[in-house]
Amino acid sequence: MSAGILSDHSLSCRLERAEAIANARFVEARAAFAPDSGAGWIEVAGAYAMYDGPRSPCTQTFGLGLFQVPGAADMDRIEGFFLERQAPVFHEVSPLADKSLLPMLHERGYCPIELTSVMFLPLGERPRSEFHDESLRVSIAREERLDVWAQTAVDGWRETAGIEDLMLGLMQVTARRQDVVAFLVELDGRPIATGALAIHDGVALLAGASTVPEWRRRGAQRLLLASRLQYAADSGCELAMFCAEPGSGSQRNAERAGFRIAYTRIKWMRGQPST
Repeated sequence: MSAGILSDHSLSCRLERAEAIANARFVEARAAFAPDSGAGWIEVAGAYAMYDGPRSPCTQTFGLGLFQVPGAADMDRIEGFFLERQAPVFHEVSPLADKSLLPMLHERGYCPIELTSVMFLPLGERPRSEFHDESLRVSIAREERLDVWAQTAVDGWRETAGIEDLMLGLMQVTARRQDVVAFLVELDGRPIATGALAIHDGVALLAGASTVPEWRRRGAQRLLLASRLQYAADSGCELAMFCAEPGSGSQRNAERAGFRIAYTRIKWMRGQPST
């Protein structure tokens, strides 16, 4: 853990708000890109509740119980926001949230369904990158290459059945957000990997990581990490943030780049998940 930054309530507020803002901007971009989608978000008791369609990973809350303890009326309003849209109710909850939230979630019929490692890196302490593979080239995808970026990102998920249409829509919106910088890696001129970066209040959120299956383990994601960290530092950011499945290859790549786990977040679902 960094000697200057502790994994405390203050850090969690900063990281969770950065991610919430990034997702709110995504939902706003979706609403502009597809006005009939019904995409939108509200803030209740310091939490951001977002709707981007019933299957979207953005359809959930961020920051519940972290900035303010929600009362019964607040929870009713949040749940109503999703139920009115015929969407499941999900909450991403920091372990630094008020401890009274856990019995409240239990009493309202929630169960935990997912864990996420929330990681951070003080940019002044990032290790020097020693990556040198001249066959790989990283660049920022400009307007004329955003469709290439989106399709490459989708290709990286093609081994996961049944989500191609969902991922294509997500990546097309991500690529066209004005607050996102889209990075593209090419191997001898062929697009093989993507990454994205969003900045809020000195925090750089790294997301959008995807590599075309046959080109994995070539160092593309290491190059993307180093490039985005350099961009963030040059833009005046103090912290970088990264979220990953615990124990995953993405987490290992981030740890190799100097990231440390700030905390493990729990995703809660109202009702029992389908089997």
